[in-house]
Amino acid sequence: MLQLYAHPFSSYSQKVLTALYENGTPFEWKLLESPECDAWRELVAMWPVRRFPVLVEDGRMVAEASCIIEYLHVHHPGPVKLIPDDADEAIEVRMMDRFFDHYISTPQQKFVYDALRPEVERDARGVEDARDMLENAYGWLDGVMANREWAAGLRFSLADCGAGPFLFYADWTHRIDPRYANVRAYRERLLARPAFARAVDEARPYRSFFPLGAPDRD
Repeated sequence: MLQLYAHPFSSYSQKVLTALYENGTPFEWKLLESPECDAWRELVAMWPVRRFPVLVEDGRMVAEASCIIEYLHVHHPGPVKLIPDDADEAIEVRMMDRFFDHYISTPQQKFVYDALRPEVERDARGVEDARDMLENAYGWLDGVMANREWAAGLRFSLADCGAGPFLFYADWTHRIDPRYANVRAYRERLLARPAFARAVDEARPYRSFFPLGAPDRD
């Protein structure tokens, strides 16, 4: 049985959960409720960098959400092929996956981590740089999504597994302006996707954790 060390409110956990739910892949939750729980101690013992999600199967550990989804694609394939067989299509999927990780999730998390710091340690310049990055990313993505249903084209993929939670929280953090209509429509399609919608619903009890204040929507 696959074991997933994760938390429902974590965007990177939701990325992997979306992949698991897309294909109905069975797994055992190892819920990281707090640093005092058994699951957290197990995680730290095998992955001292203390980042999650982490997948374990038969003693093998796989860290990093994209790598976990690659592992699932190879060892637990299902009806939804999240990485195409065609090499060029797979490159596009992986490029879009990196885009959402680096240019949506990373600047979005800058806002969150800054809000968690004591006020005297906050980085106003860094937050403004993150805001600029998100604006640039929204603008680029809006053009890309003008003629696409999903991140890499017609089929739901690895890239969409990350786009769901990253755009979800990015819009809470730095609102996607109405002029980016294609991005907003894409975010709505992601929220309507049953696998991601399930991940969002499972995280609802934890919304008070959001340090910037979770909006009353979604």
